[in-house]
Amino acid sequence: MSYETIVGLNVMNDEKYNQYRILIAPLLTKYKGGFRYDFKIKETLISENSDEINRLFLIYFYSRDLRDSFFADSEYLKIKKEFFSVAVTSTSIISEYERSEIFH
Repeated sequence: MSYETIVGLNVMNDEKYNQYRILIAPLLTKYKGGFRYDFKIKETLISENSDEINRLFLIYFYSRDLRDSFFADSEYLKIKKEFFSVAVTSTSIISEYERSEIFH
């Protein structure tokens, strides 16, 4: 089983966002998570909200509980505040679901 989330972001500072991704990598491994897809996009044709999206990715964890623990981890929250919060202007959760196979 895996728990997957498709996320759209509006990244306004690629350098800070890339630092964020590098710094969270060990935590993702610790919580049995990772990225299956990651795209930079130029145009959104249809959206349920007015938030712009220029980055789209699929993040997975072996379970929803591991996902919740990752996002609540104090080290993650510190990294998020220093890098993600200054790099990203909006976040859109497009879909969340459980999948019977685990990909990594």
